[in-house]
Amino acid sequence: MFGMGITELVIVLLIIFLIFGFGKLPEIGSGIGKVIKNFKKSLKGEDEIDVTPKKESKQ
Repeated sequence: MFGMGITELVIVLLIIFLIFGFGKLPEIGSGIGKVIKNFKKSLKGEDEIDVTPKKESKQ
């Protein structure tokens, strides 16, 4: 994975644990999950809000 072995990955994870602490990791994980979900949704082209004006029919 990106030219990293198991040892380097463990060291990076330990540094992340030391910086953020174990209490913040679930919040960070859920935030990253939301970002990935929104990114995938944007790639599909689904718009949340349709701002195009609607044509009114005159009767």
